[in-house]
Amino acid sequence: MTSSSEIEGEPILSFFETKTFKKKEILQEEDKRCLLYFFVVKGCLRLYFTDQNGVEQTQQLALENWWMTDLNAFRSGRKSAYTIQALEATEVLAITAPNYELILAKFPVIESYFRLIYERAYAASLLRIQMISRMPKDEFYELFQSKYPEFIQRIPQKVLASFLGFTPEYLSELRKNLVKGKNNS
Repeated sequence: MTSSSEIEGEPILSFFETKTFKKKEILQEEDKRCLLYFFVVKGCLRLYFTDQNGVEQTQQLALENWWMTDLNAFRSGRKSAYTIQALEATEVLAITAPNYELILAKFPVIESYFRLIYERAYAASLLRIQMISRMPKDEFYELFQSKYPEFIQRIPQKVLASFLGFTPEYLSELRKNLVKGKNNS
């Protein structure tokens, strides 16, 4: 989890439970109480909701060393507005809300760590919304591809298209055109 886990070593890890999930397995169901916060040790997760037309809208992705939950539902103990799914065979460290509160109280450095995580996540969300709204789609894809090549390689095209605000067909065409452009250079 970064150097903060090394401060006290084992005691911090004792607040977590290791869990493994198969590819496509659901970790959190939409409309069920959100009881766990996940740290990705190995694998890839996505957080999504299903819209009124039955289309899955991917809101977040998480690779190794990233965190994922429906934070509002987790903190309040309410039902989640999202589903969390493993996109690959995935291993996580999972923490319950009571243990989360205990770890924050016992280790102030962890509270600082999470504040930084939330600040970065918030800034990234705002930037994504701005890029979706303001940039031409091809430029947005190229920028995303340059910043996060591991997502391009590991995320299924349908999920990636949903996350980027594209249709899968548009993303396929965009990728084809980018490959043609590189081959013609």
